[in-house]
Amino acid sequence: MFVFDHNNINVLDLEKSVSFYEEALGLKKVRVKEGNGFQLVFMGDATGSHMLELTYLHDRKEPYDLGDNEFHLCMRTDDFDAAYRRHKEMGCICYENQEMGIYFISDPDGYWTEIIPAE
Repeated sequence: MFVFDHNNINVLDLEKSVSFYEEALGLKKVRVKEGNGFQLVFMGDATGSHMLELTYLHDRKEPYDLGDNEFHLCMRTDDFDAAYRRHKEMGCICYENQEMGIYFISDPDGYWTEIIPAE
């Protein structure tokens, strides 16, 4: 049996990314791991065990190549309208599909997160 543990993304500015995920999605630091030349911050939503791992490489200076940016995370919210207003105020909405009733936000490194309403 397998269970999801975490997804990883690499970030250029760790504190900026941590702040973004705290403000935009309410994620909190679960644990931090320091290594030789890197730092990992695991963030969670307090409802389950699945986490987002932010990897910061100390020597990295250039932005990451996200290719066609086809990969994305997805978060469900119990107050879609309030979430939409918050993300609109933050200026991080990068794509909307009103027909499907969803939208996407973009983090400081350009990674997308899909926002969907609770079922």
